[in-house]
Amino acid sequence: MPTVWFVDTSVLVNVLDLDGYNQDRAAVTAELKAKVAAKDTLILPVTTVIETGNHIAHHPSGWHRREIAERFAQVLLQIRDGIAPWTLHYVHWNGEFLDHLVSGASSGATLVEQAVAEMGCGDLCILAEREAYRRNSGIGDVRVWSLDRHLRAYG
Repeated sequence: MPTVWFVDTSVLVNVLDLDGYNQDRAAVTAELKAKVAAKDTLILPVTTVIETGNHIAHHPSGWHRREIAERFAQVLLQIRDGIAPWTLHYVHWNGEFLDHLVSGASSGATLVEQAVAEMGCGDLCILAEREAYRRNSGIGDVRVWSLDRHLRAYG
């Protein structure tokens, strides 16, 4: 059965081949091909879109910045257009979302406790958005695809 994956910034920058962030590109590309072959669904959480855009915007090479920004824009348009394996997910930034975020997004520790343990709010936002997707879709097996140590446990 296909799996739904919330894609973290650490993965997307490798997919896009952003210099300085693409040290795992070969492994990520191979895993992406496997996920596509398995007909898995890939979702870019809002945090991933923002963080990736910031990494691109701050790259020192203007030429590379443009090249990667164009690739990034194409991925976003594929999501908008529902081109597999990408899927658009709507998340409501409201009091319920913020309550869930502050409570730790079902991670077992609050935002404060996670911050002390060095898990960033962006990672918690991904977990909160994943939980909202689970509730709204009824799909229980929704995972996070990440290379970061804090989020790998949710894969």
